[in-house]
Amino acid sequence: MELYLDPNKRHDFILLFDVTNGNPNGDPDAGNMPRIDPETNYGFVTDVALKRKIRDYAAMAYEKEIYIQSKSALNTLYYKAMKDEGFDFPEVAVSDDELLDWLAYKAADVFDVDLETRKVKYTHEFKNYSEIIENLKENIEIPEKLNSKIVQLSKDLVAAQKNIKKKLTQKDRDAIKEVLVKQYYDIRMFGAVLTAGTNAGQVRGPVQLTFAKSISPILPMDVSITRIAITREADKKKKQTEMGRKAIIPYGLYRAHGFYNPKLAEKLCGDGNPVSEEDLKILWDALRNMFEYDRSASRGEMVCRGLYIFTHNDEKGLGAAPAHKLFERLIIKQVDKNSPPRSFQDYEVIMNKDNWPEKIALKEVI
Repeated sequence: MELYLDPNKRHDFILLFDVTNGNPNGDPDAGNMPRIDPETNYGFVTDVALKRKIRDYAAMAYEKEIYIQSKSALNTLYYKAMKDEGFDFPEVAVSDDELLDWLAYKAADVFDVDLETRKVKYTHEFKNYSEIIENLKENIEIPEKLNSKIVQLSKDLVAAQKNIKKKLTQKDRDAIKEVLVKQYYDIRMFGAVLTAGTNAGQVRGPVQLTFAKSISPILPMDVSITRIAITREADKKKKQTEMGRKAIIPYGLYRAHGFYNPKLAEKLCGDGNPVSEEDLKILWDALRNMFEYDRSASRGEMVCRGLYIFTHNDEKGLGAAPAHKLFERLIIKQVDKNSPPRSFQDYEVIMNKDNWPEKIALKEVI
């Protein structure tokens, strides 16, 4: 096994990527313009955006199961994990159409509704029916005409709860958490908040990423575009085109830092470190290739320009050097500071290998 694939070693890494005539990460609070630090004009890309691309790549290229996705509701995945361990939430069949629709579309934060089977689950733990009513009132106003029906539904859920033989203990919650950790790649690597129903708590993942920051200040541009398509039929006689906007930056080179902590990985499950050599291989492969399989017109041309993995070859897995000292060894200089950079060739990337620290192995993927 190569050292940078060892899940029992600590790894710190640097990701370099650039974007040309695109928007690497739009800000919904600023009209989807590229994210920027208004005090310095340096651009940034959130860790959430980078993790999304890693998740998508792991699912597409390696067919890994992903927890944070859009195909299935999180509660649905959570219930499935509970059933795999022999647990379930109480559920009640609802025959009243008006009540069912209200539960599904107005009280979805409290009830999980399956419209096909017409069954309703209460997604929190409770001791009596009044707790259900109180929790519901905290989240939404109950229509007066449905009040008696909801009270009866709450009583039916309490009765259904009594029919569930197996009661949850803290050990049971930990068992459910372990099922989710072992099943879903992104929980195992990045962690997750598992508060649906049983409140299994928070999983702190061994892999963490920082925001990516541009090496130089960026210049966001709002470019006007023309489309030959009319939205409304009534406008066909008035015009043949419509105007649109596209937010881009001409060029930006970004740098993100990341960390893999084997000690956090060991705490994920009670039977040892669940992170495998394959899991780390997928992570490195995703960081290197995720932009190749995430093309879109809005992001222009995004390219990974380098992945630098510092592996700590110590016995305890605690690390042999501070991460920031290792990161400082990668020096990026703008060749001509008098003109704005417009390509990767406008930078010089240098890895300082003088007085290299003991027990630190470097893997460069360029």
